[in-house]
Amino acid sequence: MTGPAHADEAERIAEAALACPDVPALTAGPHARIVTYRVGLPLPGVAVHPDRIEVGIVARRARPFAETAEDVRRRLRPLARDLPIDIMIGDVE
Repeated sequence: MTGPAHADEAERIAEAALACPDVPALTAGPHARIVTYRVGLPLPGVAVHPDRIEVGIVARRARPFAETAEDVRRRLRPLARDLPIDIMIGDVE
């Protein structure tokens, strides 16, 4: 879980992940652990850690999940500051 210092970065990451046509939504996961706390409501589905970025997605069944996860990673790499990007598929639409 991350705090307000990473809120802007997390919001940009969320927008980029949602730009993937096979990702209709983000999810905090089954234990609601992938979240960024910020002023106002928390941002579910993105957590920026010092050593990695976690993103929880809802995936469409249109293509293999591994391909969707790699598409999201590819879109996030320019924003990731060379950090590893962990994609968790938490639900399917």
